[in-house]
Amino acid sequence: MTEPVLEIRDIRKAFGALKASDGISLDLREGEIHALIGPNGAGKSTLIQQIAGGLRPDSGTVHFLGEDVTALPAAARARMGLARTFQISSLAMEHTVLQNLVLGALGARGGVFRFFRPVMKDGALLEAAREAMAAVGLEELARTRVADLSHGQRRQLEVAVALVLKPRAFLMDEPMAGLGLEGSRQMTRFLDGLRAEAPILLVEHDMDAVFALADRISVLVYGRVIATGTPREIRADSEVRRAYLGEEDMA
Repeated sequence: MTEPVLEIRDIRKAFGALKASDGISLDLREGEIHALIGPNGAGKSTLIQQIAGGLRPDSGTVHFLGEDVTALPAAARARMGLARTFQISSLAMEHTVLQNLVLGALGARGGVFRFFRPVMKDGALLEAAREAMAAVGLEELARTRVADLSHGQRRQLEVAVALVLKPRAFLMDEPMAGLGLEGSRQMTRFLDGLRAEAPILLVEHDMDAVFALADRISVLVYGRVIATGTPREIRADSEVRRAYLGEEDMA
Protein backbone atom coordinates (compact mmCIF):
# COMPACT_ATOMS: atom_id res chain seq x y z
CA MET A 1 0.00 0.00 0.00
CA THR A 2 1.29 3.48 -0.86
CA GLU A 3 2.04 5.94 1.92
CA PRO A 4 -0.96 8.06 2.99
CA VAL A 5 -1.06 11.65 1.78
CA LEU A 6 -2.06 12.72 5.30
CA GLU A 7 -1.61 10.75 8.53
CA ILE A 8 -2.63 11.72 12.06
CA ARG A 9 -1.06 9.67 14.84
CA ASP A 10 -2.35 9.60 18.44
CA ILE A 11 -3.40 13.27 18.50
CA ARG A 12 -4.35 14.53 21.95
CA LYS A 13 -5.71 17.93 22.93
CA ALA A 14 -7.31 18.91 26.25
CA PHE A 15 -8.92 22.11 27.42
CA GLY A 16 -8.76 21.74 31.17
CA ALA A 17 -10.61 18.54 32.04
CA LEU A 18 -12.21 18.32 28.58
CA LYS A 19 -10.45 15.89 26.23
CA ALA A 20 -11.28 17.35 22.80
CA SER A 21 -8.92 14.92 21.04
CA ASP A 22 -8.26 11.68 22.88
CA GLY A 23 -5.69 9.62 20.99
CA ILE A 24 -7.04 10.16 17.46
CA SER A 25 -5.36 8.32 14.59
CA LEU A 26 -6.56 8.31 10.98
CA ASP A 27 -5.21 8.80 7.47
CA LEU A 28 -6.16 10.09 4.04
CA ARG A 29 -5.15 8.21 0.91
CA GLU A 30 -4.69 9.32 -2.67
CA GLY A 31 -7.94 9.60 -4.65
CA GLU A 32 -10.33 9.06 -1.74
CA ILE A 33 -12.89 10.96 0.29
CA HIS A 34 -12.54 10.11 3.97
CA ALA A 35 -15.49 11.48 5.95
CA LEU A 36 -15.27 12.42 9.62
CA ILE A 37 -18.68 12.35 11.31
CA GLY A 38 -19.99 12.62 14.84
CA PRO A 39 -22.43 14.55 17.03
CA ASN A 40 -21.96 18.19 17.94
CA GLY A 41 -19.18 18.56 20.50
CA ALA A 42 -17.40 15.40 19.35
CA GLY A 43 -14.20 17.34 18.57
CA LYS A 44 -14.33 17.41 14.76
CA SER A 45 -13.54 21.12 14.32
CA THR A 46 -10.79 20.95 16.95
CA LEU A 47 -9.18 18.07 15.06
CA ILE A 48 -9.39 19.92 11.74
CA GLN A 49 -7.70 22.95 13.33
CA GLN A 50 -4.86 20.74 14.54
CA ILE A 51 -4.45 19.15 11.13
CA ALA A 52 -4.49 22.54 9.36
CA GLY A 53 -2.00 24.07 11.79
CA GLY A 54 -4.22 26.59 13.55
CA LEU A 55 -4.02 24.71 16.85
CA ARG A 56 -1.07 22.79 18.27
CA PRO A 57 -1.84 19.33 19.73
CA ASP A 58 -0.66 18.51 23.24
CA SER A 59 0.88 15.33 21.86
CA GLY A 60 0.84 13.17 18.75
CA THR A 61 1.92 13.97 15.20
CA VAL A 62 0.56 15.15 11.87
CA HIS A 63 2.36 13.83 8.77
CA PHE A 64 1.71 15.36 5.33
CA LEU A 65 3.34 14.04 2.17
CA GLY A 66 5.60 11.90 4.32
CA GLU A 67 6.87 14.82 6.42
CA ASP A 68 6.20 15.56 10.08
CA VAL A 69 4.42 18.95 9.97
CA THR A 70 3.24 19.00 13.59
CA ALA A 71 5.35 22.07 14.40
CA LEU A 72 4.63 23.95 11.16
CA PRO A 73 2.20 26.90 11.13
CA ALA A 74 -0.93 26.87 8.99
CA ALA A 75 0.60 29.05 6.24
CA ALA A 76 3.52 26.66 5.76
CA ARG A 77 1.18 23.67 5.51
CA ALA A 78 -0.96 25.55 3.01
CA ARG A 79 2.10 26.27 0.84
CA MET A 80 2.86 22.53 0.90
CA GLY A 81 -0.60 21.94 -0.59
CA LEU A 82 -2.84 21.33 2.42
CA ALA A 83 -5.94 23.30 1.42
CA ARG A 84 -8.75 24.10 3.84
CA THR A 85 -12.30 25.31 3.30
CA PHE A 86 -14.25 26.68 6.23
CA GLN A 87 -17.64 26.08 7.80
CA ILE A 88 -18.15 29.87 7.80
CA SER A 89 -17.18 31.70 4.62
CA SER A 90 -13.92 33.67 4.74
CA LEU A 91 -14.33 35.25 1.30
CA ALA A 92 -14.01 38.98 0.59
CA MET A 93 -17.67 39.71 0.01
CA GLU A 94 -17.30 43.11 -1.71
CA HIS A 95 -14.71 41.86 -4.20
CA THR A 96 -15.48 39.94 -7.37
CA VAL A 97 -14.98 36.23 -7.94
CA LEU A 98 -11.85 36.95 -9.99
CA GLN A 99 -10.42 39.33 -7.39
CA ASN A 100 -10.87 36.77 -4.61
CA LEU A 101 -9.06 34.16 -6.67
CA VAL A 102 -6.20 36.48 -7.62
CA LEU A 103 -5.70 37.33 -3.94
CA GLY A 104 -5.76 33.62 -3.14
CA ALA A 105 -3.14 32.97 -5.79
CA LEU A 106 -1.00 35.78 -4.37
CA GLY A 107 -1.21 34.20 -0.92
CA ALA A 108 -0.25 30.83 -2.37
CA ARG A 109 2.83 32.44 -3.88
CA GLY A 110 3.87 33.47 -0.38
CA GLY A 111 5.03 36.87 -1.58
CA VAL A 112 4.98 40.21 0.14
CA PHE A 113 1.98 42.54 0.15
CA ARG A 114 1.37 44.34 -3.12
CA PHE A 115 -1.07 47.04 -4.14
CA PHE A 116 -4.34 45.65 -5.44
CA ARG A 117 -4.40 47.18 -8.93
CA PRO A 118 -0.91 45.96 -9.98
CA VAL A 119 -1.81 42.51 -8.68
CA MET A 120 -4.84 42.42 -10.98
CA LYS A 121 -2.47 42.88 -13.96
CA ASP A 122 -0.15 40.03 -12.99
CA GLY A 123 -0.43 37.48 -15.80
CA ALA A 124 0.62 34.46 -13.75
CA LEU A 125 -1.83 35.25 -10.96
CA LEU A 126 -4.65 35.82 -13.44
CA GLU A 127 -3.92 32.52 -15.20
CA ALA A 128 -3.99 30.61 -11.89
CA ALA A 129 -7.26 32.34 -10.97
CA ARG A 130 -8.90 31.53 -14.31
CA GLU A 131 -7.81 27.89 -14.16
CA ALA A 132 -9.41 27.56 -10.72
CA MET A 133 -12.60 29.28 -11.93
CA ALA A 134 -12.85 26.88 -14.84
CA ALA A 135 -12.36 23.89 -12.56
CA VAL A 136 -15.42 24.80 -10.48
CA GLY A 137 -17.55 26.19 -13.32
CA LEU A 138 -17.61 29.86 -12.30
CA GLU A 139 -16.06 31.41 -15.44
CA GLU A 140 -19.21 33.32 -16.35
CA LEU A 141 -19.32 34.91 -12.89
CA ALA A 142 -15.77 36.26 -12.88
CA ARG A 143 -16.88 39.90 -12.51
CA THR A 144 -19.70 39.18 -10.05
CA ARG A 145 -19.35 40.40 -6.46
CA VAL A 146 -19.20 37.56 -3.97
CA ALA A 147 -22.05 39.21 -2.05
CA ASP A 148 -24.26 38.63 -5.10
CA LEU A 149 -23.51 34.90 -5.42
CA SER A 150 -25.80 32.17 -4.17
CA HIS A 151 -24.71 30.24 -1.09
CA GLY A 152 -23.78 27.24 -3.22
CA GLN A 153 -21.72 29.39 -5.60
CA ARG A 154 -19.81 30.81 -2.64
CA ARG A 155 -19.01 27.28 -1.53
CA GLN A 156 -17.69 26.52 -5.01
CA LEU A 157 -15.61 29.71 -4.91
CA GLU A 158 -14.09 28.66 -1.58
CA VAL A 159 -12.97 25.44 -3.24
CA ALA A 160 -11.59 27.43 -6.18
CA VAL A 161 -9.58 29.60 -3.78
CA ALA A 162 -8.18 26.39 -2.31
CA LEU A 163 -7.39 25.09 -5.81
CA VAL A 164 -4.96 27.94 -6.53
CA LEU A 165 -2.70 26.31 -3.92
CA LYS A 166 -2.33 23.35 -6.30
CA PRO A 167 -3.49 21.25 -3.34
CA ARG A 168 -2.33 17.76 -2.52
CA ALA A 169 -5.20 17.33 -0.03
CA PHE A 170 -8.39 19.14 0.99
CA LEU A 171 -9.72 19.67 4.50
CA MET A 172 -13.42 20.50 4.14
CA ASP A 173 -15.48 21.62 7.11
CA GLU A 174 -19.22 21.20 6.42
CA PRO A 175 -19.38 22.26 2.74
CA MET A 176 -23.12 21.43 2.70
CA ALA A 177 -23.91 23.81 5.58
CA GLY A 178 -26.73 26.19 4.64
CA LEU A 179 -27.49 24.51 1.33
CA GLY A 180 -30.97 23.34 0.43
CA LEU A 181 -31.77 19.91 -0.94
CA GLU A 182 -30.89 20.73 -4.55
CA GLY A 183 -27.81 22.69 -3.49
CA SER A 184 -26.59 19.71 -1.49
CA ARG A 185 -27.11 17.42 -4.46
CA GLN A 186 -25.13 19.76 -6.71
CA MET A 187 -22.32 20.04 -4.15
CA THR A 188 -22.25 16.25 -3.77
CA ARG A 189 -21.78 15.84 -7.52
CA PHE A 190 -19.10 18.53 -7.49
CA LEU A 191 -17.12 16.95 -4.64
CA ASP A 192 -17.41 13.53 -6.23
CA GLY A 193 -15.43 14.82 -9.22
CA LEU A 194 -13.05 16.91 -7.10
CA ARG A 195 -11.40 13.86 -5.53
CA ALA A 196 -9.57 13.43 -8.85
CA GLU A 197 -7.78 16.73 -8.11
CA ALA A 198 -6.81 15.79 -4.55
CA PRO A 199 -8.13 13.54 -1.76
CA ILE A 200 -10.62 15.08 0.68
CA LEU A 201 -10.94 14.81 4.45
CA LEU A 202 -14.59 15.76 4.80
CA VAL A 203 -16.36 16.89 7.98
CA GLU A 204 -20.08 16.83 7.27
CA HIS A 205 -23.45 16.44 9.02
CA ASP A 206 -25.42 15.66 5.85
CA MET A 207 -25.54 11.88 6.09
CA ASP A 208 -27.00 11.44 2.60
CA ALA A 209 -23.96 13.24 1.19
CA VAL A 210 -21.53 11.37 3.44
CA PHE A 211 -22.78 7.92 2.49
CA ALA A 212 -22.95 8.88 -1.20
CA LEU A 213 -19.41 10.27 -1.31
CA ALA A 214 -17.18 8.59 1.26
CA ASP A 215 -14.81 5.75 0.51
CA ARG A 216 -14.18 5.49 4.25
CA ILE A 217 -15.84 7.01 7.28
CA SER A 218 -14.42 7.65 10.75
CA VAL A 219 -16.86 8.25 13.60
CA LEU A 220 -15.74 10.64 16.35
CA VAL A 221 -17.54 10.63 19.71
CA TYR A 222 -16.27 12.51 22.80
CA GLY A 223 -12.87 13.07 21.19
CA ARG A 224 -12.27 9.43 20.26
CA VAL A 225 -12.58 7.57 16.96
CA ILE A 226 -14.93 4.70 17.77
CA ALA A 227 -14.94 3.18 14.27
CA THR A 228 -13.39 3.54 10.82
CA GLY A 229 -14.60 1.63 7.77
CA THR A 230 -16.48 1.65 4.52
CA PRO A 231 -20.00 3.15 4.48
CA ARG A 232 -21.43 -0.39 4.59
CA GLU A 233 -19.29 -1.30 7.61
CA ILE A 234 -20.22 1.91 9.44
CA ARG A 235 -23.94 1.38 8.84
CA ALA A 236 -23.67 -2.12 10.28
CA ASP A 237 -21.57 -1.19 13.34
CA SER A 238 -23.70 -1.56 16.46
CA GLU A 239 -21.56 0.79 18.56
CA VAL A 240 -21.84 3.51 15.90
CA ARG A 241 -25.58 3.08 15.71
CA ARG A 242 -25.93 3.41 19.46
CA ALA A 243 -23.58 6.38 19.74
CA TYR A 244 -24.54 8.36 16.66
CA LEU A 245 -26.48 6.97 13.71
CA GLY A 246 -29.32 5.77 15.90
CA GLU A 247 -29.92 9.21 17.34
CA GLU A 248 -33.11 10.95 16.28
CA ASP A 249 -31.19 14.21 15.86
CA MET A 250 -28.46 13.53 13.29
CA ALA A 251 -27.11 17.10 13.58
